[in-house]
Amino acid sequence: MKNASLITNVILGAAVIVLFVLHFTSTSKSASPGETTGTEAAVSGDIVFIQIDSLISQYDMFNDLKSEFENKAQTIQNDLNKRGRSLENDLKDFQTKVQKGLITRSQAEAQQQQLAQRDQELQGYVQQKQMEMSEEEAVLYRRVFDALDTYLKKLNEDKKYSLIISTSGSPSTILYGDKALDITQLVVSGMNDEYIKTKSTK
Repeated sequence: MKNASLITNVILGAAVIVLFVLHFTSTSKSASPGETTGTEAAVSGDIVFIQIDSLISQYDMFNDLKSEFENKAQTIQNDLNKRGRSLENDLKDFQTKVQKGLITRSQAEAQQQQLAQRDQELQGYVQQKQMEMSEEEAVLYRRVFDALDTYLKKLNEDKKYSLIISTSGSPSTILYGDKALDITQLVVSGMNDEYIKTKSTK
């Protein structure tokens, strides 16, 4: 068993957790094409669009969920670091005892097996946390887009737009759009109002 192997596995595990956090951070900072004043000029029958990246970064529910996610990710990372350091210290202590001849061969074999088992369990724990964070990320986005879908249905009962499309990714699916047809700010404002009402009832 090598310390380098253990340390690498733990660091990689922690790095994956950090990547989840960075993903959220980059999402909230991504620039949307075509700044808009949010002027509500679209009328019934229009084909309108929403800048998804901009909407998500301004949506209070997403930002609240993101904050919770980041806090949990940090807690997990601290836990992984603590477990990794503990095992690393025990490995060093074991190697010192073996080198100095302070334990018998049978004791060394037993301790080596115990350390190998702990190493395996730690790697399994890292993988488990990676899967949990990946699942939580997916659920987070499903909640956000479910809220968006619910709000757009309600909004369009009144606005009666012919079609609502989205811009997302790079390049955007919309190469050019009249700012008057960009309802991003209208939707963000409405969704945040709905979210505030939901929070106040809890």
